[in-house]
Amino acid sequence: MARASNRLSARGVATEIKPGLHADGGGLYLQISESGAKSWLFKFSSAGKTREMGLGSLKTISLAEARRAAETCRKSVYQGIDPIEARRQERASRRSNAAKVHTFKECAERLMASKGPEWENLKHANQWRSTLETYAYPVMGQLSVAEIDVGLVLEVLEPIWKTKPETASRVRGRIEAVLDWARARDWRDGENPARWKGHLDKLLSKRKKGTLNNLAALPYVRVGAFMKELIEQEGIAAIGLQFLILTAARTGEVIGATWDEIDEQNEVWVIPGNRMKAGKEHRVPLSPSALKIIEQMRSLRQSDNVFPGMRRRSPLSNMAFLALLKRMGHKGITVHGFRSAFRDWVAETTAYPSDVAEMALAHAIPSRVEAAYRRGDLFEKRRLMMRDWEVYIYSAQEGPEPLLR
Repeated sequence: MARASNRLSARGVATEIKPGLHADGGGLYLQISESGAKSWLFKFSSAGKTREMGLGSLKTISLAEARRAAETCRKSVYQGIDPIEARRQERASRRSNAAKVHTFKECAERLMASKGPEWENLKHANQWRSTLETYAYPVMGQLSVAEIDVGLVLEVLEPIWKTKPETASRVRGRIEAVLDWARARDWRDGENPARWKGHLDKLLSKRKKGTLNNLAALPYVRVGAFMKELIEQEGIAAIGLQFLILTAARTGEVIGATWDEIDEQNEVWVIPGNRMKAGKEHRVPLSPSALKIIEQMRSLRQSDNVFPGMRRRSPLSNMAFLALLKRMGHKGITVHGFRSAFRDWVAETTAYPSDVAEMALAHAIPSRVEAAYRRGDLFEKRRLMMRDWEVYIYSAQEGPEPLLR
């Protein structure tokens, strides 16, 4: 009498080449296609209909494994469960559970992508990404956003909280924003472990009052004396800082300046929009002293950068000016403060309108209505103003010579 089950043998399965279905019994079949491909098939009846369920290729599922899978299916059928529907639901459940696992990095990247249009320029987005990649991702980047707790947040912040307080504060705020974003999508529950008030302020030391005030601008009445001292310093950083003061530009704008941005004939420096905070092209009128710096830097041209750094074909470090101030003994002022000094000088000692000064500083126009009507950049008025600024800076000296050493 023929066996009702286990009709096939491992050797027979391996050597059989006839296309068609070869029964093992109990609804299990070895299926061989016309091309010779072999796979397992389970046949069963459900709701009065015969159904076929693939169990996998012979290359991955052995005869013994196929028999165990068929046995599981037979038990389901006996219990009134359609094994095909049960498998479909199981796969859907696995996909659903997998979809619920969103990493901190994924959430951060999606938040940055969604908020990008709101940011003033690419630099802000790059700062977000840079700080998170440097400090947050190594600790929590690959973890589920639902698992981020106060311990992980502190693991990120504590190593830099006292040594890099400004950076640490920004990282904390960015982590908080990412976790709030994830919670809004129901990807995590509970309070935000990165929030400051009433939470981390109890665990981390507070910044001393006056810390930010110590990083003040040099009063404009002292800029001339400072410039005289600066001229005595050696190195490209000292030259670049002179240029920064004369143009009232930002650090990043100066150290990133390239020769193709400089138009000596028309006495203008054109900074492309992708290097500006407001994302718009900015024309900077060059005073005679600023042009003299350009002329002498061109004679020393080493790369495409107007103010090259120590490394070949690289600009000055963004810390070069700050380091120079410290070497000069001016630890209480910031490079950005020279822009504030310029703005105070305009307001307190000149008759130039406020919008001319704001345009010189490349500040965005806060009023959309005013911005819509403003078509020009007040360039000629700014040219006169920057020349007056140059005269003021050197008024306490014998003259602007020499600018370079």
